[in-house]
Amino acid sequence: MADKKKPQKAEPGAPGEETSADRHGLLEHSREFLDFFWDIAKPQQETRLQATEKLLEYLRTRPQGSEMKYAMKRLITGLGVGREAARPCYSLALAQLLQSFEDIPLCSILNQIQEKYDLQKMSKATMRPILFANLFGVLALFQSGRLVKDQEALMQSVKLLQTLAPHYNHLQGQPMKALVDILSEVPEAMFQEILPKVLKGDLKIVLSSPKHLELYLLAQQKVPSDLEKLVGSVDLFSKENIPSLVNVLKMAATSVKKEHRLPDVALDLLRLALKEDKFPQFWNEVVEQGLLKKPSWPASYLCFRLLGAALPLLSKEQLYLAMRGDLIRHLGEHMVIAKAQNLFRFAPVMSAYVSTFLEGCQDNPDRQLFVLVAFSSITNQGLPVMPTIWRVTRFLNSQALQGYVTWLQDMFLQPDLDSLVDFSTTNQKKVQDASFNAPERAVFRLRKWIIHRLVSIVDQLHLEKEAAVVEQVARFCLFHAFFKTKKPTSQIPETKHQFSFALDGRAREFIVSAFFSLLQTLSVKFRPGPDQAADEKPWTYRLVQLADLLLSHTRNVAVLSPFTAQQRQAWNQMLETLKELESRSSEARANAFQHLLLLVGIHLFKSPAESCELLADIQTCIKKSTEQRTRRSRAKNANPQEPPWVEVMVEILLSLLAQPSHLMRQVARNVFGHICSHLTSRALQLILKVLNPEANEDEEDNVVVTDDSAEQLKEGEDEGSDSEDEDSESEGDSGPDEESEEEERDEDVDPAFRQQLMEVLQAGKALGGTDSDEEELGDEAMMALDQNLSSLFAEQKMRIQARRDEKNKLQKEKALRRDFQIRVLDLIEVLVTKQPESPLVLDLLEPLLNSIRRCMRSRSSTKQEQDLLHKMARIFMHHLCRARHYCHEVDNCTEALHAQVERLVQQAGHQADSSLALYYFNASLYLLRVLKGNTRKRLFPEEQKPPSSQPEDPRAANCLDLNLVTSVYSAALSSFLTRRNSPFTVPMFLSLFSRHPMICKNLLPILAQHVGGSARPRHQSQACLMLQKSLTARELRVCFEDPEWEQLISKVLAKVTEALHTLGEAQSKSEHQKELFSLELLNTLLRTVNHEKLTVDLTVVLGMLQGKQQVLQQNLKQGNHSAGSTRLYDLYWQAMKILGVQRPKLEKEPKGVHNEAQSPMSMKRKKRGFLPETKKRKKRKAEDTEDADAEDADAVADAAPVPSPAPAAAAPPPATGAEQPPSTGKKRKRRKAKAKDLAQSPVTGTPATKSPTLDTPTLSPDTPAKTPKQQKQKEKVTKVNETTPVSPAEPTGKKQYQKALPKKGVLSPTPQSSLPRKRARLSLVSKSPSLFQSGMKKKKVLLKKGTP
Repeated sequence: MADKKKPQKAEPGAPGEETSADRHGLLEHSREFLDFFWDIAKPQQETRLQATEKLLEYLRTRPQGSEMKYAMKRLITGLGVGREAARPCYSLALAQLLQSFEDIPLCSILNQIQEKYDLQKMSKATMRPILFANLFGVLALFQSGRLVKDQEALMQSVKLLQTLAPHYNHLQGQPMKALVDILSEVPEAMFQEILPKVLKGDLKIVLSSPKHLELYLLAQQKVPSDLEKLVGSVDLFSKENIPSLVNVLKMAATSVKKEHRLPDVALDLLRLALKEDKFPQFWNEVVEQGLLKKPSWPASYLCFRLLGAALPLLSKEQLYLAMRGDLIRHLGEHMVIAKAQNLFRFAPVMSAYVSTFLEGCQDNPDRQLFVLVAFSSITNQGLPVMPTIWRVTRFLNSQALQGYVTWLQDMFLQPDLDSLVDFSTTNQKKVQDASFNAPERAVFRLRKWIIHRLVSIVDQLHLEKEAAVVEQVARFCLFHAFFKTKKPTSQIPETKHQFSFALDGRAREFIVSAFFSLLQTLSVKFRPGPDQAADEKPWTYRLVQLADLLLSHTRNVAVLSPFTAQQRQAWNQMLETLKELESRSSEARANAFQHLLLLVGIHLFKSPAESCELLADIQTCIKKSTEQRTRRSRAKNANPQEPPWVEVMVEILLSLLAQPSHLMRQVARNVFGHICSHLTSRALQLILKVLNPEANEDEEDNVVVTDDSAEQLKEGEDEGSDSEDEDSESEGDSGPDEESEEEERDEDVDPAFRQQLMEVLQAGKALGGTDSDEEELGDEAMMALDQNLSSLFAEQKMRIQARRDEKNKLQKEKALRRDFQIRVLDLIEVLVTKQPESPLVLDLLEPLLNSIRRCMRSRSSTKQEQDLLHKMARIFMHHLCRARHYCHEVDNCTEALHAQVERLVQQAGHQADSSLALYYFNASLYLLRVLKGNTRKRLFPEEQKPPSSQPEDPRAANCLDLNLVTSVYSAALSSFLTRRNSPFTVPMFLSLFSRHPMICKNLLPILAQHVGGSARPRHQSQACLMLQKSLTARELRVCFEDPEWEQLISKVLAKVTEALHTLGEAQSKSEHQKELFSLELLNTLLRTVNHEKLTVDLTVVLGMLQGKQQVLQQNLKQGNHSAGSTRLYDLYWQAMKILGVQRPKLEKEPKGVHNEAQSPMSMKRKKRGFLPETKKRKKRKAEDTEDADAEDADAVADAAPVPSPAPAAAAPPPATGAEQPPSTGKKRKRRKAKAKDLAQSPVTGTPATKSPTLDTPTLSPDTPAKTPKQQKQKEKVTKVNETTPVSPAEPTGKKQYQKALPKKGVLSPTPQSSLPRKRARLSLVSKSPSLFQSGMKKKKVLLKKGTP
């Protein structure tokens, strides 16, 4: 409220009328206006900006009003608020305000800030807010953009910042930083005037802090002549000043440690050194010999950032100096040890600096190439520290990229270790092994990094732009992976260069691995598109042609593994087959076969023997598939002893999947997608046997799973990892390893070893016997005993190690087998996706279920097991059971499918886990769908035609035997509703009912039987839930005739009524759930009867429910089963409402009034105005309707529980006992009678418990029996607070419109409620002695306000 009153003061000199208008406007818009200042201080940036914009728009409409003055005061006050996060927000808003309204003088604002936050009057408690308020005030003036134009305000601001500078503990050097920022934008003339006031002539002060030095460097840039007059001729890079510069830079590095940025003073010093041509001196003495002499990580990060920022500023010679010194070695060491020591990783920051540099000098490829080569030359014992997937190459132009690839290839062929900036970490220097520092090891590490770097460069390129580079890298990798040079030739550029260090076997292995990684990249990323030229071949085809060219130059090139005559013949036949497939390149199958041939043909260089056999088999399969496609005669080509070509192809694909190659996996999946339409049952069994390892254990022709890539990857990781990490990890993990070994050793001690140990000790007499006088063992006996014990423990250690090795071998084989199964599942997924209508899909159900069951019961929970299970479950549920298409050719196997359905349902019931049973149950539903979707083919004689006059029942036309499957599922349902722990669940049967309504129709009697009776409460709840969900389905209603449906509803209703006889008596959670589901089912049944107008006797139901009202109300009041009692009570009254009985409205007691009657006046409508016409007419008819009301009350009291029809002219009952009807002229007496009438509860003929204040219950005679319109306006329903309300009957004072329910009749779809449709008000009868006094007070208040 204080904020609202401040702007009401008139400005000096303003007329009184304007002041009054401004004050009125501020009060009118105060809420909206004040909200701006709250939003300005919020932490959300968008909210602050929007609030500031709205404030400026608001002030532009009235720039001369009092709002402007108030806004200035409010923003100035916000500069020193206690919330530190809000101060910059108010400062920014003030800056934008001053920028928008340039007529506001800056000096006045600065004076207001200094008056509000006087530095001379601050105390210890207010020091921090006052200091920051002054600082943010100056920043607001500067950010407005007007400070550098106002000399007076500028001088005051500079003076104020100088005053704030000594308070370093609070402001942390921010005043000097603000001063430097302000002076960097002032004009030169003004800077000359201010310079003597802000900068002292003493050089020691200049070199005392980073901000003073930064101010000096700023003056050096702007006014060097004036600076020289002030300070004199100064050489900052002299030997005397170097230590001070180093200290200043260390202080600057520490000040920005949390900000992770480069201090401005460091970059300014670098520019000054470049300007004065003293960069070598600055870099060597200040950076490398100064900051790095005793390095700390803040100083090191400053040097790293200074190097990255200096890249665009340095010449080639200066870059050479910076990239060959100690700083580069220190950077490389940090990149190696940062991960192990959990330090800040600077590699991404340096990559950003290099990317910015390369992007900024696109027109200078020499500088790009030099910097990239320099960073690639930072090596740790031969291994470059930059990652092989360093993505900065995307900013290189074509010339620089070509030069970089050429440099990598030259370094691979002839490594120049002297040109590298090599270093060793501290732990590596401690290693005494000579082979660890041998040049051969460094060359091996360097070549391995280079070959993977070349592959990653291709992965980051675009084919259209850099096709020449891609071809160069691909030729290089292919040649050095499988060939060697015998004699150089100009036709093959790869033969011109010789190795300075010979390639050994390990190097050839990782080159081969890198080549196949490149092949995968080329096959996936550079796949030929539809707009590609027809004569342009895929990259795999080009590499095969290159390999054939190399094979033809036998005088110049030799294969590392020379081909035999058979292998050479297989290669030539492959090329011929490729030409044949090329003529049919428009066919998808031909392209798939071509890709498979190319891939297996290239593998001929890696594993000649295996690939030769595969090539022959693949070509045979291709030939036979082509012959089958051209529909040649089978008599000529079919050989009964020869397996079909598709089976051979499946075996080939399985053998390819056994190899750990992602490219092989993709090719096998693609090829299988084209041949799965020709799949046979035996070929499918070959695939399924992989998923069933128990059936394959004794077979000799199993596929051997290899793991070459895993070994190579492990070897590469071992070689590429830093030895310091290995040392640190070995030192840190030695303790746990020893403990685990001791634990395993204790576990491996078997009784046989214990027995042997006892025998050795007894033989040596080391065990003490009963004779205590036994002499001690001699030296020779002790030596013999030690020797026997050592040999015994050595043998035990060897046995333990053998068991461990065997265990590790079995685990590895199991992991390989699981990985192979995951890859084989690709073929299953392709089959069910592309051929869902094939009959072979039906053969997948049980094998997949067996595999899922085995995985779920497996004790191991490795990631491979989880991946295998998830993939099988996804294929089974999503691609198989939920497929849109299914098999339509099951006419010959309907009996087998029915038997399989029965078997699956029985197996589902035998499972211990419901999640596993769900798979079996869904499989049975899938088979039901298949049987239902297939029609029976009836054969008629030629002379007899099929009857067409009568339409055939579609249920009889399909292959589904309804009686058989009904018996199967009825047994499952009975088991579910009787067994204590059943694997079946409610959603399973609901899914069955929704998909197959006829089966649901046959199973409904079982559900109805378990609703009542002696079933367990949990089973009754489940039966009620399934009945409720099923009876509301439209598909089920179509299956019933009207009499049949009505009979079912009556039967279920009787069962529910029987189950609800114990309503409100639940003692356990299951019983309470049974009551809830039973009431929900009852509501569903009643709505069905109501909607379809069924002839069902509801008298028993209504009587039962009315008898339970007292119990439910009592439970609700006592809080029994509070979690669901409210829901139970609501369901109860929903049922009563459908039966025509309205629920009384409960009204909460007002605070401070307990068990006392509330004044009727308090229940009057709150709407002010004239007296309605109904009130006036009520007085004339009140006395005339007394007798009719009394008769009606007696009739209601004697009525049966079923609501009875009321006479058309029923009137409200008269007052009973000593009460008199209210006089038409005295309102006070009428209110007394009305208050007494409220004690009677509007229930079905049963009077409420007597009120403590009234002796006899009375019925209100206030409301006459008039038209329905009048009844809606005047009807009020009351209740007694202390008593339990019972089922309400026809309320007094209203015509009885509801008709009685017949014994067997139609329940009205929209039954008339016994209460008025307009929501009635409930009043509480209390014991308050001031009941009528409060009513009279309210009456007087109404009369004073003029309300009649």
